[in-house]
Amino acid sequence: MTCSIQTLNVARELRQRMTQAEKILWNVLRAKNIGFKFRRQAPFVFSDDCHYIADFYCPEKKLIIELDGGIHNNKFAKEYDKFREDIFKISGYKILRFKNKEVIESLNKVIIEIKKKILSKDDIKC
Repeated sequence: MTCSIQTLNVARELRQRMTQAEKILWNVLRAKNIGFKFRRQAPFVFSDDCHYIADFYCPEKKLIIELDGGIHNNKFAKEYDKFREDIFKISGYKILRFKNKEVIESLNKVIIEIKKKILSKDDIKC
């Protein structure tokens, strides 16, 4: 299965208009300060009608990092995020989720959490 042109275009557009928190975290991740390569706005295809774009993705560790702004605070968004997260987990990915505010105000704590998750030996238990 391949990504649709539309999904690739959305990912490309998201890379061009990153939030402040995404820019801050990307500056750390792209410099390989964590010790692993990350991609930003990485498209995933699970079926012809199931495409998602993760904010950041480390292929080597199958780790997805999602940053949540204010738009993620309503009930619908929380349910959608949970559904999406479940699909990723069932497919063998690990997920870390941070609020934009956490990245902006407590970047060191966020980096520590990312390193802990990368270095942890525990796999996802289904």
